[in-house]
Order: sequence, then C-alpha cells, then structure tokens
Amino acid sequence: MELARTQCWLCGRNGSADPLDMHHIFGGAYKAKSEKYGLLVPLCHETCHIFGENAVHHNAETMRELRRWGQEKVMREQGWSTEQFIQVFGKNYLD
Repeated sequence: MELARTQCWLCGRNGSADPLDMHHIFGGAYKAKSEKYGLLVPLCHETCHIFGENAVHHNAETMRELRRWGQEKVMREQGWSTEQFIQVFGKNYLD
C-alpha cells in the first residue's frame, strides 16, 4: 500500500483539522536510513503522532505495527530477506 503524503497513515485523515507530521519509522541511529529507504509516514500531529491514545509516541502496539509495516515495505521494495533487513536496521520486527 502506497500512501499519499496528504493522508495520515494511522487514521486516514487529510491533516485539515490536525496538521500532518512526517514520522521516521525507524528513528535514532536509523533515522537517516529511514530517509534513504523512504520509511517516513504522515501522521496527524496531535492525535496520531504525539498525544492521542493510539499515537505512535504514546502507544507501543501502534509503534510495533508501524515498524512491522515498514519492515515489510522495505523488504518488498529492496528484495531483502529478514537477515538482510536486520543487517541494515538491527532488529527483526516481524516476530
């Protein structure tokens, strides 16, 4: 599934009521790699990114779901095995 950058990955809203932020699926030491491989998703700033009940920075299960989605996406696009993904991003998120 390809996302329009004008639609929230989590709720599907267009950002008119809550502006969209671009969220790096894999942050910290992997932030640049997220950018390199296009692993950024739009999220509503307040409700889906930062503060909402299911926001990625507030809800561990939402973060796990996003990372699984990101791993599947990059493995499909790059033709990688799970082992190759781990070599680049350090961990398997599919288990």
